[in-house]
Amino acid sequence: MTPADRIALIPLKICPKAPPGAQAIVDQVTDNVAWGVLAIFALAGLVSIGAIAAGKMLSMHQASKWGVVGLCVVILAAICYMIWPGTLDSIIGNGCI
Repeated sequence: MTPADRIALIPLKICPKAPPGAQAIVDQVTDNVAWGVLAIFALAGLVSIGAIAAGKMLSMHQASKWGVVGLCVVILAAICYMIWPGTLDSIIGNGCI
């Protein structure tokens, strides 16, 4: 293989681009998913707090215990939800290969 052939094998940067007009739809879907996930976090937190309260009022220790576990899982999931996009962006970069 000659040096000229080696230069020809260097890959070009390929940057994916959305079709014209698609970015608005992608942004809308992303916004809806983000709000849906936040609503699920809120609902799961309320259910966990309800399990803790019901377990204390009705002397159901298992319900209280699982309510605390559920609340901890919701908090950890919310923290991961905030950290994951930045981590993914730093790994992938600008999307060009």
